[in-house]
Amino acid sequence: MRAHLARVDAVLVQAVIAAALSFAHLHDLASAAGQDGWKAWAYPVSVDLLLVAAWKRLRSGSSKAAGWCWFVIALAASLGANVATAGLLDLADVPDWLRILVAGWPAVAFLGGTLLAHTAPAAEAASAPAELAEVVSVSTEPENAGPPADPEPEPKRPAPHVPAALVNHARKLADDHRARTGSPIDPETLRARLGVPAPLADAIASRL
Repeated sequence: MRAHLARVDAVLVQAVIAAALSFAHLHDLASAAGQDGWKAWAYPVSVDLLLVAAWKRLRSGSSKAAGWCWFVIALAASLGANVATAGLLDLADVPDWLRILVAGWPAVAFLGGTLLAHTAPAAEAASAPAELAEVVSVSTEPENAGPPADPEPEPKRPAPHVPAALVNHARKLADDHRARTGSPIDPETLRARLGVPAPLADAIASRL
């Protein structure tokens, strides 16, 4: 436990030292570029906030391309200030291009922070239509859906018209069938003997 706390304390000390030095270098560079007073102190805060916003986007696991882009931009600004104030740049005579970069940094930082903070991650944007479709499907379902209605029975077909002559002929066939077999004629045999459709044969058989 103590070893873990020692490692954490060492990391915190290193972070504080790095932040303080980077903060001072950014302040000195901004002041040398003509940003005096409170403006020189605002530049380090702007760079560090953009770094934090980009790091949070990288840790979120979505839209890492945007996170890396703005992280590199903020890191380049911080690292550039550290290198520029190491004696490689005459702070008493800052070149015009560096003054332009320093003066334009607030707009760049505002753009990056806005895009990082207000751009919806791809996973959330993709899940939004699915959630909306689910809500719509639930809302369109009937609230009190009763049991399904029984299907209506099919209307009965009217009995076919049977001519009297055909009935008389069928009776003769039935009598002949009974005389030969000793049993009444069935509708299937009657249909075959008469050569009529099954419904008509049934109607004739019911009249015998």
